[in-house]
Amino acid sequence: MPEFTPEKHSAATDKAAVEETRLAAVPTGDTHDLAVMLESPLRESCSQRLGQVEWFRSTWQHGGAATGFSTWAFADGSQIEVIVKLPVGPKEYAWTVGLGTIDHDQWETDDGRAMPVPRVVAAGETLGGYDLAWIIIERLAGPALNHEINEPMVKELLHTAAEFHAAASSVRTVDGQGEERDWHHLIARSREALDYVHMPDTQRWREMLHKLERGLKRVLRVWEARPRDTWCHGDLHPGNAMRRDLGNGDRGRCVLLDLAFVHPGHWVEDAVYIERQFWAHPEVLGKTKPVSEMGRRRRALGLEPHGNHGELAAARRVLMAGCVPAWWESEGTPAYAKGAMDVLDRHLHMFAK
Repeated sequence: MPEFTPEKHSAATDKAAVEETRLAAVPTGDTHDLAVMLESPLRESCSQRLGQVEWFRSTWQHGGAATGFSTWAFADGSQIEVIVKLPVGPKEYAWTVGLGTIDHDQWETDDGRAMPVPRVVAAGETLGGYDLAWIIIERLAGPALNHEINEPMVKELLHTAAEFHAAASSVRTVDGQGEERDWHHLIARSREALDYVHMPDTQRWREMLHKLERGLKRVLRVWEARPRDTWCHGDLHPGNAMRRDLGNGDRGRCVLLDLAFVHPGHWVEDAVYIERQFWAHPEVLGKTKPVSEMGRRRRALGLEPHGNHGELAAARRVLMAGCVPAWWESEGTPAYAKGAMDVLDRHLHMFAK
């Protein structure tokens, strides 16, 4: 998962054994067609508060949920624009509903307007006789933050991620191992890929990967001992963030989307994830250091900075940079490869004998 660029980002369970009346399995195939078929029962489930849905296909979305625009009428007669999404996976459903549910009378309070995730209007785990989760969330003022790539936007994204960490830990205690990757295999794949991919400086990459493999045990000793005390977002890039219009003429409140990759881990995972988006264009960051900036915001929120975050961030950078050749054919660019090489140059010495 290398750099983010605007161009790249512009089943049911059989419960027969435990349920007397089993819900039907969700039909397979095009989710757009499924959504159209289920729109009528969806509106009935919402007591007709949901208006007609304008389903659409995104140019970048090749699978997953169908998405649509609509309106929602509250009991007091007020109406807002909303986004409808179905089917939704269990992790995304749990986190979206767990973090975004708020009573309507709290909607326009300071706390309600400051939520770092979309506010949930309605949600359910069954629909039209199918075992299928769906959510209806507020429609945020577009476009996504990838339309304004600059240093202030990066800071805003980092601060919102820290606020997400605080919100997530307040609704559920962090537990689990989180991300587990076979780094030995990934680095070996990178070395093998150099024999057939067309990327710049392949000889230098061979030398760097050889150094990385010699120090990989030391890198992993640091990384695998990290405290896993944070609910990491897991997919932080400017295309996964929009703003909530606060109606006061300001820029609005940054809101994080797509909670399908939330997992237990160390917060530097999210910080380095954002940082990596700009390895190809470090000038965008200006004087901002993503790990330090997120750490400051977390401290201001009262979140404990467990672990040596400088050492952990260096280990994470080295591991992710070492995977660039392995992912080259699907996601590599020459500028990103150069940025990753510079990262290895700066940090590998920390893990030498």
